[in-house]
Amino acid sequence: MPQLAQRVGRAKPSAIMVIAEKAKQLKAAGHDIISFSIGVPNFLPGEHVYAAAREALSHDSGQYGSNRGADTLLDAFLRHIEALGFNGYTRMNLAVGIGAKQVLYNLAEVLLNDGEEICFAAPYWTTYHDIADIVGAKANVLHCGPAQNYKLTPQQLDSALARRPKVFLFNNPSNPTGMVYTREEIAALADVLAKYPDTWIITDDIYNSMVFDGIGYHNFVFARPELRDRLVFVDSVSKTYGMPGWRVGLIAGPESVAKAITTLNSNHITSVPEVINAAAIAAFSGPQDIPQAKCREFSEKRDIVLGALAKIPGVVCPRPQGAFYAFPDISVAFGKSHSGKRIENDVDLCAALLEAKGVACVPGSAFGEPRAMRISYTCPTAQLEPGLARIIEFFAELN
Repeated sequence: MPQLAQRVGRAKPSAIMVIAEKAKQLKAAGHDIISFSIGVPNFLPGEHVYAAAREALSHDSGQYGSNRGADTLLDAFLRHIEALGFNGYTRMNLAVGIGAKQVLYNLAEVLLNDGEEICFAAPYWTTYHDIADIVGAKANVLHCGPAQNYKLTPQQLDSALARRPKVFLFNNPSNPTGMVYTREEIAALADVLAKYPDTWIITDDIYNSMVFDGIGYHNFVFARPELRDRLVFVDSVSKTYGMPGWRVGLIAGPESVAKAITTLNSNHITSVPEVINAAAIAAFSGPQDIPQAKCREFSEKRDIVLGALAKIPGVVCPRPQGAFYAFPDISVAFGKSHSGKRIENDVDLCAALLEAKGVACVPGSAFGEPRAMRISYTCPTAQLEPGLARIIEFFAELN
């Protein structure tokens, strides 16, 4: 019998989706489940987005669109990134994809040859390592534990870049930790990046509009404009606008990279559908009141989560300042038991928590940090405190 390609054997199901699916099955079976697992914003975009989609449907051409992205979408994205601080870009610096995940996969195909190195900090979004494995790249993971607030230091970056990796992949604000780098921290890392001109830089910053405490969003090119020639900024409508299912991701970067992604698009996705274009344009260009209100709401939920975690002796959680995640170090539970079941690691803990209390969280090992677990706090407000109370109760019952 013919065999599958070797690269398929390197592809793994998303660890996050495995937990989410298990929680969904338990709920369907009648169990009382509160899910802190999947990273969806759990709100819908404004009516203007749906109005734009309906209008597009009413005069749909039924034709193929642009491989790069519709001019109207690219122009809306240009205005969006200019508001963030990215100046001097044109349509030729942009390209679209079916969500940020597909854009990141395209970038791996465009920038990495088989066996070349990509480096990124841990905790990391699970897909980073998965994509590196699929394309045959070597991942150099830079461990950033809770003692350093899950943040990469200039010294760590300098050591990693001295190995001359082909790509440095950076995530700010962070999934899974919710950490946000300050202007000064970004500038210090940018100074290191400037020393190594042969490394591509990808900044996966899809949570850039979800930043708390007045810390602001900052990018390496703001501190070091010369990095622009080798930096690719990744964004999406998913998190900011409550549109993960609409699947629109974009990049802004050097023309050569945008052209290469456009060429890849011509060989697989072809284009983003007209109705999706219209919705994304409306999201970028229309009222921003819903995203702003949700950012405030997530900040308030963050405070509720931190307050609850502070009640659990031995659990440590660096203060997240963006996105909608908390990533507590729960290793205090290792070696203890719950209802006769011994907890040796984060996977055991999350399994026991789901079984005993009906609370779904993702083990930290999925993100390269096995001492932790991820709490996504976008659930309805009425479920947040009861879910947190169950976690507190679970830890109190350990022996």
